[in-house]
Amino acid sequence: MRAFHAERQATKDADVIAGLNVLRIINEPTAAAIAYGLHKKGATAKNLLVFDLGGGTFDVSIVTIRKRVFRGRAINGDTHLGGVDFDSRMVSYFAAEFKRIHNKDISGSPRALGRLRAACERAKRILSSTSETTIEIDCLYEGIDFFYTTARARFEQMNLDLFDRCMNLVKKCLQDGEMKKRDIHEVVLVGGSTRIPKVQQMLQDFFHGKPFCKRLNPDEAVAYGAAFHAAMLSGVKMDRELVLRDVTPLSLGIELNNGKMSMVIPKNTTLPTKKVKRLTTSSDKQRDVLFTVYEGQTPIAKDNFFLGEFSLHDIPPAPQGVPDFDVCFKIDANGTLSVSAEHVGTNNSNEITITNNSGRLSKQQLKRMLKEAEKYNAQDEERERASKALNDLESYVHFVRDIWAGCGKKIGEKDRRKMGDAIEQTMQWVEWNDLLADATKFEEKMKELKSICRPVIEKMHQWQDDDGAELSDTSSGVEIVEIVELD
Repeated sequence: MRAFHAERQATKDADVIAGLNVLRIINEPTAAAIAYGLHKKGATAKNLLVFDLGGGTFDVSIVTIRKRVFRGRAINGDTHLGGVDFDSRMVSYFAAEFKRIHNKDISGSPRALGRLRAACERAKRILSSTSETTIEIDCLYEGIDFFYTTARARFEQMNLDLFDRCMNLVKKCLQDGEMKKRDIHEVVLVGGSTRIPKVQQMLQDFFHGKPFCKRLNPDEAVAYGAAFHAAMLSGVKMDRELVLRDVTPLSLGIELNNGKMSMVIPKNTTLPTKKVKRLTTSSDKQRDVLFTVYEGQTPIAKDNFFLGEFSLHDIPPAPQGVPDFDVCFKIDANGTLSVSAEHVGTNNSNEITITNNSGRLSKQQLKRMLKEAEKYNAQDEERERASKALNDLESYVHFVRDIWAGCGKKIGEKDRRKMGDAIEQTMQWVEWNDLLADATKFEEKMKELKSICRPVIEKMHQWQDDDGAELSDTSSGVEIVEIVELD
């Protein structure tokens, strides 16, 4: 498990490279809870369970909201569980099917596996709204096409153990927060992978049909809550102020002489916090004492994440167990950890602030990366333009395909065939060229498709049904519908 403080420091380093000013770091589920709580009024306390299943990680958190105070109660999760893992299961399954059908092994071809993964990711999204879909890949390997129809039930079966892992972590979070299912008032879904019907069904069954919060967009909830909190910390006047009380996701402690970890701050302790623990020597006439700080849940210190160490010197000679040392752990609201130790009865003390660990970049590295960021700024802008152009093209393809699928006999067979062929050819072109970092090519393809589809759509808008009702023009004037595809 990755260390909490290392993750936060890496996030701060990334923000510095991006030119951002870090005011405070909060957990994703907590940010989502803020977005939820902004719409709530009243003094009654509500216990919120935030289920955050994204592309690569899973987090579940319980937050109690009372008036304007957001207090974290428990947090749990898995840093290696998300949409990418569901995609990998599908890739493995279909690679095996390709080998069974064609007696060809694609495991040694990165290009074939990459195209198969992209197709599986699209199929996964489609299966969230339909019960069946078809994977079609031209010339997947050695000139062989791959055509396979799969059902939602098969997708659910191949990922069932991963879904069960999510529910087990929900149970563990409830145990850590000392709560029962009935104590949860509402469930908030965050992350693109929460759109998977099986995930929603298992979660609803677990909470005996408790409704989900439908007001928040799963893709925007975290950013919305974090933006509000950042504005508040920046001094912007708000209609509603809030107080945030986050929790520690892992325990913190000191390594003992026998190699075990003596826990000082337990997991899910509300921040900010301060804990003091008294320790003593393990041998006679000990003159120096080493304090080694770890973060984690295993009883053996070295199996946890090493944060740092410091020593006390010139301890007066005394029998084993006589000298006493008060070890103080302090964590502020931003998650910065300070550890100090004092020899009781003297002024002999020392401390360490956990800000420099293996997850942190040096100042020299940060400066170098900042210079590189400036140097490649133009390239980054071109990549961003290409990404937007690709996104616009894919969005327009989805838009006109939906119109084409529902037009029926509203247009002539010749126009219908012409439009359908153009859509199909564009979809194939995008599949082969989605890694192309050239915005101009995507923009040219967009103009080409529009030149074919626009005249046909205009004819459709002039058509009237048997009752004289005109075709709904909710799509008229629409040039581009931006669709952000998430796992």
